[in-house]
Amino acid sequence: MNQRRLAFANIPAAFYSMRLNTFNTSVYKSEHSRIMIQLACKCIAEYLHDFDQEYRQGRGLYLFSEAKGSGKTRMAASIANELVDRGYQVKFALSAEIIQEIKRTWDRENNLSESSLLDQLQETEILIIDDFGTEQAAAWINEKFYQIINGRYVDRKVTIFTSNYSLMRLRYDDRITSRIEEVSYIIGFPEESVREQIAFEKNKEMLAKVERSSKG
Repeated sequence: MNQRRLAFANIPAAFYSMRLNTFNTSVYKSEHSRIMIQLACKCIAEYLHDFDQEYRQGRGLYLFSEAKGSGKTRMAASIANELVDRGYQVKFALSAEIIQEIKRTWDRENNLSESSLLDQLQETEILIIDDFGTEQAAAWINEKFYQIINGRYVDRKVTIFTSNYSLMRLRYDDRITSRIEEVSYIIGFPEESVREQIAFEKNKEMLAKVERSSKG
């Protein structure tokens, strides 16, 4: 059953093993970034600790930072894995992929209608939308996201967002941003990319393995 939930969740394969307790805060270089990410981790740990109550209230998260590679997606995947482990139905999707899936339903040969797709996104227990706000903010896209977010807002469904924009800077109208604000904990992430440092740490681990094997 857990494998079926994991397949449904569509969490990127690179993040299958991520959990909150394995989220590495030491890869952030600046002290300010480390303090900020440690506070974010504590807030998210508290959120997950009380998740049954948060779930009943339909309260989600909005994780944001202008910096690409600041750890938002890794954290969202960690949360997704934790909730899948607990038996929740989770759906992880890039915002741009949602738009592409909607467009594909317009193909007459597609067996899934637009209304069916939107219903799925509105009804899944927990929806994680990654990179929200990076897509082109066309009027029709605004309407589709409003339909998804409002449906989940009305039904008290948990939605978790990651974004490169604060709510104030999102290019969506206030019908969307006000609903997100009302039912989300807004958590800022460091304005620092850690991808280079993570790559460096992995290379260092590989060199250490090579050195140990050569000595053996």
